[in-house]
Formats: sequence, C-alpha cells, structure tokens
Amino acid sequence: MKCFVTGASGFVGSNLVHELLARGHRIKVLLRDKADERALAGAKYERVHGDILDPKFLVSEMDGCDWCFHVAASYHLWMRSYKSMYETNVTGTKNVLEAAGKAGCRRIVYTSTVGCIGLPRIENTVVIPATETEQLSPEQLTNHYKRSKWQAEEIAFKLTRAGLPVVIVNPTAPIGPRDVKPTPTGRMIVDFLNRKMPAYIDTGLNWVHVRDVAIGHILAAERGGIGERYILGNGQGNWTMEQTMRVLQEVSGVRAPRRQIPRWVAMTAGRVNEVFSFITNIPPRVPVAGVRMSKYKMWFDPSKAVRELVIPQTSPKQAFADAVQWFRANGYVKK
Repeated sequence: MKCFVTGASGFVGSNLVHELLARGHRIKVLLRDKADERALAGAKYERVHGDILDPKFLVSEMDGCDWCFHVAASYHLWMRSYKSMYETNVTGTKNVLEAAGKAGCRRIVYTSTVGCIGLPRIENTVVIPATETEQLSPEQLTNHYKRSKWQAEEIAFKLTRAGLPVVIVNPTAPIGPRDVKPTPTGRMIVDFLNRKMPAYIDTGLNWVHVRDVAIGHILAAERGGIGERYILGNGQGNWTMEQTMRVLQEVSGVRAPRRQIPRWVAMTAGRVNEVFSFITNIPPRVPVAGVRMSKYKMWFDPSKAVRELVIPQTSPKQAFADAVQWFRANGYVKK
C-alpha cells in the first residue's frame, strides 16, 4: 500500500513509519519545514513539506495513496496561547480527513487519545478500567489538549457518518524508543534517570510499548471497523505511579524516589511554575493541567483492540527497559 503519514517525525508517527516499512509499504510523509527527522533515521520515504491547514495542498499530495494515517497533533499541557493548538488539532484534523476522502484513500486512521474516553468507574473503592463505550462528561475536559482532541474526534465521527472510511485509535501512555523531544511521559523517564525526581504524585496510567501502538495503527487500517474506535493499550499496563517507580528502578538500576507528595503541594508548585513560564516562555516542569489529570487513575481496557485487531501485548516492563536503553544510548542521561 502507498501510505500518507502526518506527524511522521513525532514519537508515535516515527515508529509507525518504521513498522510500515518493515511490512513493505511505500510511504509519503508530510513534514513541516525544518522538522526534526532524527527519529526517522534509516527509514526510506518520500518527503513533502507543507501544512495541514492547507486543504488544496493536502488533496494534491494524497492523490494515489491507499491509506492515510493522521498522527500529527499539538500536545502541550501548557502554552501562552492555545489558539495554534486548536488550529492544528481541530481545523487540521478536519482538513486532513476531508482531503483523504477526496483523494480516494480506502482507509483513514485518525490518532485520537484516551483523553477522549470517559474516566474509569469506581465500584467499592475498586477502579474499573474504562472501555471505548465510556462517555466523556463535560467536567472531564480539564485542559485544552483534551478539549481540542475531543472536538477533533467529534469531527471524525461526523465525517464517518458522511461516508468517509475513518477508523479511530486511542493510544494510552506509549513509551519506548525514538521519543526525541521527549513527550511528557518520556520526560518523566529522563528526569528519573537523571535523578531529578525527588518525589512523585499518586496517580495511575496505562503503559503500552510504542511499537505496539504503531502496529495497532496498521492493524486498524487492515481490519478496523469503519466508525469504530480502539484503545491501543496493554491489558497488564494499569499501574500506579508507585508501581511504575519500582519497575523503573528495576530496569535502570537507579534508585526510585520514596516520597509521595500531596496533590495540593504539586498544585501550588505548578501554579508557581506557570507564573515563571509566562515570564520566561519556558514550559513549566510541573504544569497545572498535569496535576489536575493526576487526580484520576487513567486505567483502560484494550480488550476490543486485542480481540478485533490482535494488537501485540509487549510487557510494559520491556517497554520501560527499551525506553531507558534508548534514552541512555542517545545522550539524554548525564553520566
């Protein structure tokens, strides 16, 4: 298949490109000018420079492509102004999906987020991991990233009802190699390895190997149901932060922090951080949006993707080991 990929220089996008190439597909990637292509090293692809805010350009460049993977997104928990985030995540998604339809793509895979799925239920103090059927309530849209991605997902559903062959995938918290920037979860690992994490906050995430997420995208194109969405996560990956710290210590040899800080302390630190960020324009190490999200255990059930797509289930421990090895090998850890 000839595949068109947006966001190819990012964490998930670059891993997707490598997995597509391993399966013999031809790839055309959309990159911004001066894009950081380090994560694409060794990959052979056709490069085109442009903007997802240019609809005519997108239709022209997608002509002849069989599959479209729209992975590009603005993922920030703090910005001076969120206007560009909504332009990229909402308007850009509409442009890409409509252009793929006009170009005749047979499958359009849109990368959403589990932030668009309702939070897990709690029954008798037990957290029940959420599935794709959990509805997101307005009060759960706690930050601009989630809000913009929710609006984009609504557009994807609307275009599917209009006849476009869109399949939606909702990754949980991917980790592994090629996290060049790095992402917020990758930054946590880097801080841990550099002993810049004196304490942690009580929360929970579903960890998944980024390679499994990339393969999940391909499987969604091959066998995903049009108009369906799939949680790309790991059935054994619902861990508390305390469990996560223990595993990181085991795979890295770096001692994990023992102290757990109260949420109100983290919130205070976040607000102070953001004051300085407005002055310096340097993103806060502790964004308020991240502290708010930590209130909930973001645990999810990927059984639909396992059952219908047969997404791989690499152990989360292996995912952390691969991430640690990659960050060390690529100069992110001070000796």
